[in-house]
Amino acid sequence: MTSPTSKDDQEQIITTEKEKQPLKKGFLPSTIDELKLVVWPSRQQLFSESVAVILMVSLSAVSIAAVSRFYGWASTQIFR
Repeated sequence: MTSPTSKDDQEQIITTEKEKQPLKKGFLPSTIDELKLVVWPSRQQLFSESVAVILMVSLSAVSIAAVSRFYGWASTQIFR
């Protein structure tokens, strides 16, 4: 699209952009409208994804603890 050169063209574009704006609503009605658009997971999907998150967090914690213990052991061997 080329940029408008005359003031009439610019004013026309500004008014059409204003017409496209949605009506202003309050916070609560807007929130309810957005919650209607959410795709809620099924019980099976919720369970499997929760298990995956718990498993990954546990594996991360174990690996961080292992690295920490290794560096602790290595520093005691070096700085005896």
